[in-house]
Amino acid sequence: MRVILASDHGGVNLRQEVADVLTELQIDFEDIGCDCEGSVDYPDYAIPAAERVANGEFDKAILICGTGIGMSISANKVKGIRAALVHDLFTAKVTREHNDSNVLCMGERVIGPGLAKEIARTWVATEFEGGRHEKRVTKIAEYENK
Repeated sequence: MRVILASDHGGVNLRQEVADVLTELQIDFEDIGCDCEGSVDYPDYAIPAAERVANGEFDKAILICGTGIGMSISANKVKGIRAALVHDLFTAKVTREHNDSNVLCMGERVIGPGLAKEIARTWVATEFEGGRHEKRVTKIAEYENK
């Protein structure tokens, strides 16, 4: 599995915590920043990361901003992306099992580092169930391809 990791200025600290988890799990990842304290625009990080997942360069992305909302809205504009904004372990698991999400979004101002690390662990470890969920994910892709 290859993961691309990104944040804006509002997610820098939490991004480092998630990078530590990916390293611990021996997951191959690329961290594309940002590495600044000044304000930057979340679409400048979310969209390139999502594009790299959509084109197959990476299997998944983890995106972090202050709330996770801007990152998830931006990433979901990229064809083929199913970005999920997650703040708890249940939705981290279910968005993989039922929705085959390929982008995880979190908010540094919403959740603490301990929970974020557990969410990341759960999300990367959970497989898509397929079955009855496959037709729903297919319907999304069909609409996207209109």
